[in-house]
Amino acid sequence: MRAQVKASQARARETRARKAAEAEPATVDPVARVLVDVPLAHLDRTFDYAVPAAMADAAVPGARVKVRFAGQDVDGYVLERAATSDHPGRLAPLRRAVSAEPVLAPEVAALAGELARRYAGTRSDVLRLAIPARHATTEKRPSPPVDEGPPYDASAAEAAWAGHEPGAAYLRHLAEGGSPRAVWAAAPATDWALLLAHAVAATAASGRGALVCVPDGKDVARVDAALTAVLGPDRHVALTADVGPARRYADFLAVRRGARRIVVGTRAAAFAPVHDLGLVVVWDDGDDLHAEPRAPYPHTRETLLLRAEREGAAALVGGFVRTVEGEYLLRTGWAHELAADRASRRAVTVTVVDEGDARSRGGRIPHDVHVLVRDALAAGPVLVQTPRLGYVNALACERCRTPARCPACTGPLALTGPTTPPSCRWCGTAADRWACPECGHRGLRAPVLGDARTAEELGRSLPGTTVRTSSGERVLATVGAAPQVVVATPGAEPVAEGGYAAVVLLDTWLLLSRIDLRAEEEALRRWANAAALARPGGRVAAVGDPAHPALQALVRWDPAGFAARETTQRMEAHLPPASRLATITGEPGAVDDAVTLLDAPPGAEVLGPVEVGPPDDQESRVVVRVPRAHGAGLSAALLELQRVRSSRKLDAVRIQVDPPTL
Repeated sequence: MRAQVKASQARARETRARKAAEAEPATVDPVARVLVDVPLAHLDRTFDYAVPAAMADAAVPGARVKVRFAGQDVDGYVLERAATSDHPGRLAPLRRAVSAEPVLAPEVAALAGELARRYAGTRSDVLRLAIPARHATTEKRPSPPVDEGPPYDASAAEAAWAGHEPGAAYLRHLAEGGSPRAVWAAAPATDWALLLAHAVAATAASGRGALVCVPDGKDVARVDAALTAVLGPDRHVALTADVGPARRYADFLAVRRGARRIVVGTRAAAFAPVHDLGLVVVWDDGDDLHAEPRAPYPHTRETLLLRAEREGAAALVGGFVRTVEGEYLLRTGWAHELAADRASRRAVTVTVVDEGDARSRGGRIPHDVHVLVRDALAAGPVLVQTPRLGYVNALACERCRTPARCPACTGPLALTGPTTPPSCRWCGTAADRWACPECGHRGLRAPVLGDARTAEELGRSLPGTTVRTSSGERVLATVGAAPQVVVATPGAEPVAEGGYAAVVLLDTWLLLSRIDLRAEEEALRRWANAAALARPGGRVAAVGDPAHPALQALVRWDPAGFAARETTQRMEAHLPPASRLATITGEPGAVDDAVTLLDAPPGAEVLGPVEVGPPDDQESRVVVRVPRAHGAGLSAALLELQRVRSSRKLDAVRIQVDPPTL
């Protein structure tokens, strides 16, 4: 028995000695300043930990570690190593060095801090967007070396940019190592992905890296193919979430290690740790997919422009239309204009057909548009853009036009197919015995048709013609050059081989009727993106009010003039971009508390509260507006509000700075 006790005591002494040896601090820079992954605003700072000698080589700046925090093991990143600490007591040691891979680049860590301050969030939330999840097996493999591609062809690049001035000068500046900043409005029928690839090639010729952000995976694939054609294979990476965790982490490591210095991707790629960053590009910056839906809600455009400013890189904000933010960059002199010349803007003919013609005939598509579609099918495919997804998403009384509502829950009635009875979009109750509560009539009409019903009507009027749809979860990336009709919702339009012979824009009034600050700007963007898919010499017909300013801008292909008008009107009304807005949303009591605690800067206006959301789950929202010059002060006040509320454990509210919609 005594022998067992002595053996147990000996083992205990050995364990204590081993742990003491493991806890022995490192001889060089024994202090690690760690950013702990805790999404609490009042804890968004670094904490000092002791670096055990056994972890000295692994706990490098940028590496993942495990630390003891608030009684539990949590993740963190080492931001720096130091010789001493300001903490007067004994430092807790690091629990574990997860990996010696420095995944957090210093420039990305600094960017995360600045974005957190601007959007009143925390660095840990930003870094969740910036750094993908670890894949240990992938991390052990070396990143393949970059293949040598073809030399930069300046003449081919300048020929591709012909018609967009001063495109050639912009490319030369990039190739010489300069950092020009431009806002670019592309002409219709332009292969914008190819032009971006040439701009990236010019940057690579100067020995620098490039970062291109586009709205969705369809656009990533298009730029990916263009970069391969211009630069050669295996010269860049495409960062998207749908490739799987192993491939995504491998591509991220290739960029972080410097094996690849050219990146294309969606909004998360804006944080890619590109070495020697020389160019940042955001395409179609008005697309709402560039607005991050998770806290702290940064926008891709603002993230990239901030990177360009911090890292001295060139910037290119492009699209077929110009946003008011792009116009503001030009007005302030931060960027210069890249615009299409008159001949390039006239590559596609745009006309507006009065929708009154179709209504007078009791139909939806005017006769002139039917004739255009029939004639164009002889030369190639035709694209028809319709704003609504589905079959018939809204019904109304055939006689008095009263909207048809569900007798059970008052939800809107809709049709899901040609043979199904009307049913409620909220509760699903069938309403085959519906009668109008106003006039008693039982007939129904469809004021708004979806893409499925549109395709059905076109198929009936064009017998023998292939009609395809692209919308929702069935989005086509490309279609062939054979004659066919493609019905697509905005953003889901496939690229046709050789371009479309004609493009038809239906129900333009529906996009313009949205109650939103950006309704007209967004409508023009969606129309222009579809119209730009036409081939040179193709025709575009928009069904709507010919006198509407947005449709007139489309006819003239004048995104610059439209953006200038919108910006002037917003500045006169003290709306963005002339002002900085923030919304505070949550339970009514929590919002009231937040407004009371907010120490707003001088000149701030508090608008609201108003009730938002569905009737069964309504929240309260307040809008805070300040002049643009006080925008930094508003962000600082909101960040302090977050810290106070976090430390006092008050009910959560959602704060968004510069929300994309109101």
